[in-house]
Amino acid sequence: MRGVGGGRGRRVASQIGRSVTVWAVSTLTMLALAGILPDFRLRSADGGSATDIAVTAALGAGAFGLLSALVWPLLVRLLLLVPALVLGLLVFFLNGALLWVALRVNPVERGSAAPETAVVVAAVMSAVASATGGALAVRDDDAYRRRLYRLADRRRRSDPPCPTTPGTVFLQLDGVGHDVLLSAVDKGLMPTVARWLGAGGRPTHRLTRWRTDWSSQTGASQLGILHGSNFDVPAFRWYEKARREVMVCNRPTSAAELQARAIEHSGHAGLLAHGGASRGNLFSGGADEQALVLSIAGRRRGPAARSRAGYFAYFSDPANAVRTALSFVAEVGREIGQSVRSRTRGQRPRVSRGGLYPLVRAFATVVERDVVVAAVTGDLLAGRNAVYADLVAYDEVAHHSGPTSRDAEQVLRRLDRALALIENVAEHAPRPYRIVVLSDHGQSPGETFRSRYGLTLGDLVRAGCGLPVPRRARRTHSGAEARAAVRAALRRPVEEGAEHYRPSRGSEPVVLASGNLGLVSFPDVPHRMTKEEIDARHPALLPTLANHPGIGFLLVRSERHGGVVLGAYGAEIPLDELDENPGPLAPFGPGAADVVRRTHTFPHTADIMVNSFYDPADGEVLAFEEQIGSHGGLGGAQSRPFLLSPLVLSAPVPEGAEPAGAEQIHHILRRWLTESAEAGTRPLPERRERAA
Repeated sequence: MRGVGGGRGRRVASQIGRSVTVWAVSTLTMLALAGILPDFRLRSADGGSATDIAVTAALGAGAFGLLSALVWPLLVRLLLLVPALVLGLLVFFLNGALLWVALRVNPVERGSAAPETAVVVAAVMSAVASATGGALAVRDDDAYRRRLYRLADRRRRSDPPCPTTPGTVFLQLDGVGHDVLLSAVDKGLMPTVARWLGAGGRPTHRLTRWRTDWSSQTGASQLGILHGSNFDVPAFRWYEKARREVMVCNRPTSAAELQARAIEHSGHAGLLAHGGASRGNLFSGGADEQALVLSIAGRRRGPAARSRAGYFAYFSDPANAVRTALSFVAEVGREIGQSVRSRTRGQRPRVSRGGLYPLVRAFATVVERDVVVAAVTGDLLAGRNAVYADLVAYDEVAHHSGPTSRDAEQVLRRLDRALALIENVAEHAPRPYRIVVLSDHGQSPGETFRSRYGLTLGDLVRAGCGLPVPRRARRTHSGAEARAAVRAALRRPVEEGAEHYRPSRGSEPVVLASGNLGLVSFPDVPHRMTKEEIDARHPALLPTLANHPGIGFLLVRSERHGGVVLGAYGAEIPLDELDENPGPLAPFGPGAADVVRRTHTFPHTADIMVNSFYDPADGEVLAFEEQIGSHGGLGGAQSRPFLLSPLVLSAPVPEGAEPAGAEQIHHILRRWLTESAEAGTRPLPERRERAA
């Protein structure tokens, strides 16, 4: 009760503060106009002191604001039958009339204005008051909710009636690991999630931890979740010898190709194929309604236009544009301040956060979030059957600030508010909805390989091959998903630095990084090389990698054993013996052997798969990219995402078990959609009572 009362008190105080500020700005505006317009004065004919003029302006502005708030809605109702053009002209005169009345009811009776001047003054004051109120409501979730209702209501009216069976909303919190979510709940950062888990009452949801594939990144996870297959996706980026091309999960052309392969391999269109909507994702999931979907963003016409339409639909509402623009600027300032504070305090580990990163972060944490939430709101009020939306804010910030940093915790707090907003909007939907929240992977902390050892993985590979190594290690660009969303929004779909990955002449290897997972390929050899072939060509390469303290283990093909895992001190374990003797895989925990064996079967697995060192004591890995919170390989929290599902749905897996792999999550979600479709034959649970 104290929390409810305190929240109501804060809302009242916030409303009073906004009203006083709007009043003050309106008063200053009236004073300025009185100084500019000759037929508008705030003093009597015989003059008046500055105090008298200020009082007149304050009382006049207050009276005009009250009349606008109380009388204007009644006038609009009376004029609903007036043609739109006539009403548009009447607005100016009615506004002027309200100002004239406001000056007349002023108890000091000093102000006056000519009729035509009153119209101008009223128009300017209304515009200033509206802009001020909109700016102050940027952080007001109630005001934002009302705007989203209006935005979505137009779409709902144009759609046919929807079924009464429950719909399902899948909300992906990109990069939020299971342990990070629990910690945020314990710290009070995510009260909505805490309430769902039973804080202060009966739980409505269950929390389940699941294990990713070896490639613990959005491309592999979301492809498996939405399309039921992530076969032959060994990493975030990899080299395909037959095509002589680097595939990158967040490049539109690659995403389209991967989606087509997944559909062919799984045999069905995707999770959202029957009346679904895909919002802010890398892949469509077979949805009819798509917005901000990367796999179609590279096309110039047709679906690509529909994908970008989400931005136009959102920003067509000026109130949304004001809110998001101001929040964007505030987020850029916040990032610059946090970056400066990190440098001045000498925090370690730390990566560069300059250049365009503040803008990329603001896009991910503000623009992408606002547009996706607005799109989901529209889907709910339109009664779509299933919605899958990705919110990338946390993942982007955690890459550069760390998974458990204060910066990342602030993002979690705002994501929880987005969940609460969607939950409240669902109460107004024409059908009941079940809200499922999940993540595609977690993030593991740790400094970069380059910062610890002064060289990159590419430098180490070149040294093992006997090739010259640059004196200064180059930085490896981050593969964060938000950058792809920015490029798609700006219609610049080609990934930055793509030309950097084109194979060099001769036998120089192509070295690619995906978080703490590295891939080494020899482009002049058309097949996947064996250990024996690599040793014959570069005898020092595999020992150099396997014995380096920053490397955890290697996977290579073997003529004798089919596939082997290599580790320090000459460790060489055949894949079929890993269960009895995990060797260098032991620190990575249960399931590591299974995902390594599965990746070995992929046609496009690299000649050498390199997983960084992992310290189980502190959960740290060493990223081969410039990230202090990374994911993409094995080791720590990056492999432990979560699944938060309503209790009304069946348990994801039997008690004591743990889902393994994105493809299993796909089958669980499909089962839940079937349960929702069949729920029309059973009584539905009562909806949650809305808070006063």
